[in-house]
Amino acid sequence: MTSATAAQTAAPALSTQDATRIDDTRIGAVRPLITPALLQEWLPVPDPALALVEQSRLAISRVLHGQDDRLVVVVGPCSIHDHDQALEYGRWLRQQSDALSADLLVVMRVYFEKPRTTVGWKGYINDPHLDGTFAINEGLQMARRLLLELLALGLPLGTEFLDLLSPQFISDLVSWGAIGARTTESQSHRQLASGLSCPVGFKNGTDGGVKVASDAIQAASAMHAFMGMTKMGQAAVFETRGNQDCHVILRGGKNPNYSAADIAAACALLKAAGLREQVMVDVSHANSNKQYQRQIPVAHDVAQQVAAGDARIIGVMVESNLREGRQDIVAGAPLAHGVSVTDACISIEQTLPLLQELAQAVRSRRALRASPA
Repeated sequence: MTSATAAQTAAPALSTQDATRIDDTRIGAVRPLITPALLQEWLPVPDPALALVEQSRLAISRVLHGQDDRLVVVVGPCSIHDHDQALEYGRWLRQQSDALSADLLVVMRVYFEKPRTTVGWKGYINDPHLDGTFAINEGLQMARRLLLELLALGLPLGTEFLDLLSPQFISDLVSWGAIGARTTESQSHRQLASGLSCPVGFKNGTDGGVKVASDAIQAASAMHAFMGMTKMGQAAVFETRGNQDCHVILRGGKNPNYSAADIAAACALLKAAGLREQVMVDVSHANSNKQYQRQIPVAHDVAQQVAAGDARIIGVMVESNLREGRQDIVAGAPLAHGVSVTDACISIEQTLPLLQELAQAVRSRRALRASPA
């Protein structure tokens, strides 16, 4: 055997390694994703919208730091599912916001992502056509366009940050953000909040525990380093400075937690942790026992506490839509106009007196604080 023949015999056979047996074995497809930078180039922020976002973030921060005695009211549909109906609601809300601006800092609730207990429609970004096609690139464009049109109406906007990448596409248009009850305990969401440019509310846990939200505020106020995606779509390590504009949202749990005793207990826990004694009350979810019309008496109770002088209540959340109730998404069946497809909401007719009562409560609280002892 020649030396060349021996070398050929000893050399391993050249082949492509089959990694499909161990890699992405449960992935059905991988599709391209638009970059945040490209979407922002297509749909840039006009100067008036930029100014509104900047000014409203500062105004909310001033409420959180005791420099503004207004009540932050985050109000709007449980979830957005229709562009035109969202604008119709926004035009109505802008009128109320203007009329009540001396007492309420109104933020329109514009939620695009929905956490699901098991499965179901995941929201406007994930499935904008409500048909299981998951046109996410289109959903991101539709969401950003809607935010820009709502900002053009003059409304500050609030949303829940559920997905860890989606903020890169829309967070520059958001004045206030929420971290939901299911994700408040998530380290990744606390890190995200530490780098967000807007004030952030952490909901108490699904069991009603407030400590997880208190812990989240402490975590979000600290500096973090974590992996993420840049505006150009490049993987990178982000180093944050910490967010000092975070607060607790009481949304109930096994039992409602909006009473004066509940608020006192939550504030005592915050004080013990060295945090500001302040809460926002979500009058929906477990605080209304998931009965949407009970938002009205819950808000009344909270308004009475505010009117009695409680300055620890800095905000209220309300689920409200053009029309009351909810409906299921049924393939091939038209949806009723202005009715939620997720949690049931109160109507605009029911929302107006609720907002007016909250504004009156702020005026009463202000008068009490101004009166001599």
